[in-house]
Amino acid sequence: MFTSTLFAAALVISPLAAAVDKQESGAGTPVRVLVTVEAPKNSTPPNLTRDDVMAFLDNQRALVTDWTPARAAGLQLWLVIDDGSASALGNQLDDLRKFVLEQPANTEIGIGYIQNGSVKVVQKLTSDHTAAVKSLRLPLGLSGISASPYLALTELIKKWPSTSQAREVLMVSSGIDPDYGPGPQDPYLDQAIKTAQRAGVPVNSIYFESAGHLGHSLWQINWGQNNLSQLADETGGEFFWQGNYSPVAFLPYLKELNQHLDNQHLLTVAARGMSGEKRLKVLTEVPHASLMSQTHVYVTPGK
Repeated sequence: MFTSTLFAAALVISPLAAAVDKQESGAGTPVRVLVTVEAPKNSTPPNLTRDDVMAFLDNQRALVTDWTPARAAGLQLWLVIDDGSASALGNQLDDLRKFVLEQPANTEIGIGYIQNGSVKVVQKLTSDHTAAVKSLRLPLGLSGISASPYLALTELIKKWPSTSQAREVLMVSSGIDPDYGPGPQDPYLDQAIKTAQRAGVPVNSIYFESAGHLGHSLWQINWGQNNLSQLADETGGEFFWQGNYSPVAFLPYLKELNQHLDNQHLLTVAARGMSGEKRLKVLTEVPHASLMSQTHVYVTPGK
């Protein structure tokens, strides 16, 4: 009698348990983005768990199904330098070399130079950091040779095969787009942002002046920096600059970028019943922590 009662109870409970399991498994189209945990300046971010993170798609709470440290999963990082940069950029190459050599063994580095709206690859993605360092060179320093850096960025990301690893870009450029010129409308910039968001690729950038007249045109400089800032903000990256002038040293910026890389997580959320472009917001209530991610995601229709 006692045994049969337990059996009957199990029959009643099992469908409910199955429903709960289905919900907890995150039934729905998975969306994966790279998220940086930040803390107040000069302090270490707290260690967050999956339960500490809240995600919203178009203001609707989405189920967080995974929260994995990005360094553990491995990272693919492209370092892209604008060939239209002033030749003084050569003074920063040692800092860039040091940054590359500091990366963990499971980080793959690619090196490319922006020319005529494309990225000329001088080193494919490799875990041989010494080889990557050897490929670094002075920019050509020819004003306008880069054409649109945003067109080049779009091409790079579209040709970048999908992987389980985190993917990220560090771009050194003035941000000036010779194709569209200064102003609030730049279709190439918009396209680069959408492409990076769909691929889940944060774009970090360091401002460095352009060669020739573009390098001392305040109007061009301001819009170039605005563009780089917007690109970083909307893709979950960071923009580094020092007023209207090229930085004296990249080292402080690269140190901060390394801190970001050390505190990044691959976040996966379940987008139930959704498709198309959605506004993304990622939050935590843990004190002294803030989360930085791309502003929009594209949800593919569920099967």
